Amino acid sequence: MSSRSPKQVLFAQFAAVAKAAAHPLRLAILEQLAQGPRSVEVLADRTGVAVANVSQHLQHMRRAGLTTARREGKYVFYSLADEAVLDLLATLRRVAERNLAEVERVVRDYFEKRDDLAPVSRAELMRRLKDREVVLLDVRPEDEFALGHLPGALNLPLAALQKRLGALPRDREIVAYCRGPYCVLSYEAVAALRVRGFKVRRLEDGYPEWRAAGLPVEGAAAS
Repeated sequence: MSSRSPKQVLFAQFAAVAKAAAHPLRLAILEQLAQGPRSVEVLADRTGVAVANVSQHLQHMRRAGLTTARREGKYVFYSLADEAVLDLLATLRRVAERNLAEVERVVRDYFEKRDDLAPVSRAELMRRLKDREVVLLDVRPEDEFALGHLPGALNLPLAALQKRLGALPRDREIVAYCRGPYCVLSYEAVAALRVRGFKVRRLEDGYPEWRAAGLPVEGAAAS
């Protein structure tokens, strides 16, 4: 029996990484971890899956180098292994966008119906924040905001949006962001605010991509 070539060994390891990410629940978990470290219990709550099931998926991803774990007392906290995991998720998204008709249909029928305006780029947002031209709105839940957020952002979770409209200015443009390019929260927030007469656009991606680009953040991630 012949031994495998170095390339075969590498391809086998690359395939193991791809296999570790190849599950809808694991992608949802990685999206949560992109916001910051999370306990198994919090991940189970956010994904609506039993703790034991989430733990099993996390262990598969840890063995493949996608996540890391640390114990604090009786709780285990998981994090992304590094920012390269975000690159992997972005590549999966781009390939699917370009080649899968079902992805195109969902983007057209759901996301573009809620917001068909061009999003604000990171470079444009940096410039406009410096010139104090916009109000930055983070529509993620409060615990995610506490893990890290864009400088000067106002945290107004989508669930509380209607009750706190008075906190938003009508004389300046609002830029909303959340977990990433297809985060439902920001699309729903933009649609709801435009109906009520606010001038609002989305950031082109989300907090994880902003942080990965080396741009300034506030909160726990900045410490």
